[in-house]
Amino acid sequence: MNQYLAITSRGLENLLADELTQLGAAQVKVVHAGVRFSADQNTAYRCCLWTRVASRIVQVLSEFNVRNDLDLYLGATAISWEQYFSSRTRIVVDFNGTNREIRNSQYGAMKVKDAIVDRFTKGNQPRPTIDRERPDLRIHVRLSNDKAIVGLDMAGSGLHQRGYRTEAGKAPLRETHAAALVMKSGWTPEKPLLDPMCGSGTLLIEAAMIAAEIAPGLKRKRWGFEVLNDFDQDAWQEIHAEASVKARRGVANVTTPFFGREMDRRILSVARDNAGRAGVSELIDFEYGDATQLVRPNGFETGVILCNPPYGERLGTTPELIALYTELGNRLKLAFAGSVASIFSSSNELLSCMRMRADKQFKLRNGALDCVLKTYQITAGGVKQVEGAKEGQLEETLVAPDFANRLKKNLSKLDKWAKKEELDCYRVYDADLPDYNAAIDKYADYVVIQEYAAPKSVPEETARRRLMDIMRATIQVTGVDSDKVVLKVRERQKGKSQYQKLSNASRYMTVNEYGVKLQVNLFDYLDTGLFLDHKITRRRLGEMSKGKDFLNLFAYTGSATVHAACGGAKSTTTVDMSNTYLRWAQENMALNGQVGRQHEYVQADCLQWLQEVDDTFDLIFIDPPTFSNSKRMKQSFDVQRDHIMLMENLKRMLRKGGEIVFSNNKRHFKMDEAALADLGLVAKNISSETLPMDFARNKQIHNCWIITHKEGDV
Repeated sequence: MNQYLAITSRGLENLLADELTQLGAAQVKVVHAGVRFSADQNTAYRCCLWTRVASRIVQVLSEFNVRNDLDLYLGATAISWEQYFSSRTRIVVDFNGTNREIRNSQYGAMKVKDAIVDRFTKGNQPRPTIDRERPDLRIHVRLSNDKAIVGLDMAGSGLHQRGYRTEAGKAPLRETHAAALVMKSGWTPEKPLLDPMCGSGTLLIEAAMIAAEIAPGLKRKRWGFEVLNDFDQDAWQEIHAEASVKARRGVANVTTPFFGREMDRRILSVARDNAGRAGVSELIDFEYGDATQLVRPNGFETGVILCNPPYGERLGTTPELIALYTELGNRLKLAFAGSVASIFSSSNELLSCMRMRADKQFKLRNGALDCVLKTYQITAGGVKQVEGAKEGQLEETLVAPDFANRLKKNLSKLDKWAKKEELDCYRVYDADLPDYNAAIDKYADYVVIQEYAAPKSVPEETARRRLMDIMRATIQVTGVDSDKVVLKVRERQKGKSQYQKLSNASRYMTVNEYGVKLQVNLFDYLDTGLFLDHKITRRRLGEMSKGKDFLNLFAYTGSATVHAACGGAKSTTTVDMSNTYLRWAQENMALNGQVGRQHEYVQADCLQWLQEVDDTFDLIFIDPPTFSNSKRMKQSFDVQRDHIMLMENLKRMLRKGGEIVFSNNKRHFKMDEAALADLGLVAKNISSETLPMDFARNKQIHNCWIITHKEGDV
């Protein structure tokens, strides 16, 4: 009897132990990410061929204490390597783990390789060849703290490599993980099995192989144990032939139906090819299908629905995934009452969107992710078909009813107002309820959800769940397509955050605001290119601009310039530090036919430019940040501290009878009217006049003033 270590993923140890016991292993003991066992040679061959869950099976040659590299070398040298394989064997050392002295796995592998080579050369034998690309035999070393296990990899490569999968979909499951999920799903070979998002078909193929009693290692061409000195070819051929016969008979005897649905036709073709190579193509009904439109296949009465939907780390966006999980839950309850659903995901929040109570759960890591397989007994509660509606139209109770009802109420009022005002973009919710701390804006047929950072007193899990409810309820109430819901997470800002880039999607759309066309980008930045609280200010600037020379400072994407130009401004000058936003401003102007030499664009630090320029203007709009210490600016800026300094420069540039429209977003900003008067300027607060209806709840959203020369002081 030899000693073996079967390696698997964390969470699969007990499943593997049961499997090895059934295959005849003795003294089975669960260890971290593996199972130790004893077996004779034939049983070891059988375990390699038939295990569905182990990723490797290692024959343990030695275990010893390792405090430093000398201990490692001496322990490896003490093994009679020549007893196990010849010097003609091409080998490679796989070293896993570190300790306080051996901190690099490559260094550990080198010391073991040196020990093996020295053992052969000291015995006057040729040294074995080291071949990392195509070795005959892999030497496995596992170091944990001060304990090393050294052995021979019986398979030679990962046991998940069944030989049927040459191409997979995005974020595929390993075959060993897929088999484990099948075993833990509640499915048994006499039950129908449906995967509504089957991808490259791995779950269904593994299940069909179980039903047909096809050994998972049957298609493998090479095995590590075939180069060992004690390899028993006759015994191996008998075990392999027995498995081949069982597979041929097994496929013919399977009556269980398997169903796979996939909406990517290319991946569906891959799934069919994979099933063909696995020898189970005749058992699985693969068809094109959308999980959000899932119907019960013919031949599926009650059974198991098993799937591994995307869960955000690699695929999709959160709003789309919320819609996917929500609709999947609805479809399961509508069409599969009495069956069992097993759904594998890393996101409990997404699983909660299905509105189903799990009976069991099985935790498993998928790569670096902590995941869970939740099993549900499907009932028809919580969803029903709308009476008198077309088939498949569902009726569902409101998610987060307090929030949903507030959003409904706001939309009822604001949609009518926006249509009357000719506005495509407006705010429909702004942290109205303290538990749902977000802003929600409509941009034509898109919805942008901006989450504000939760207070430290709110647990992270609670904040995530509330955000999930916000997204789910917003999709439900607005009826907007999930791919037109954009999620952004931000903290409350003291200034503007438009210069923080999030992606390079470059997806622009054109919206209308009081007859003016403007480009917005909902994806690449925290802000979209349009500050919605300034819409009335911009309209007012358009009304004030006819025949005037107009200056726009800290111009961002130039939306105020567009309104001024469309309002009949004689000339416009647009100043901003960012070339990106100045180009955006030019594109906004061009959208409205406002092109020509009378429109100037200046890339500059506005504070420095103000001190140096000699030009004068009839109408000046300035909307500075609340605070800035940008490296590109030569000095820091605080709007409360420095607004009088701004006015000193602006007065010099303001013509007789001219007006300055000064706006900022600092809460509790206080205009220094005495200092302003000393400059010969007078201010009129128009904040309430420029506060749009969609921001009526937030009267501190911006301050807005009209500043002019005092009479007789020019």
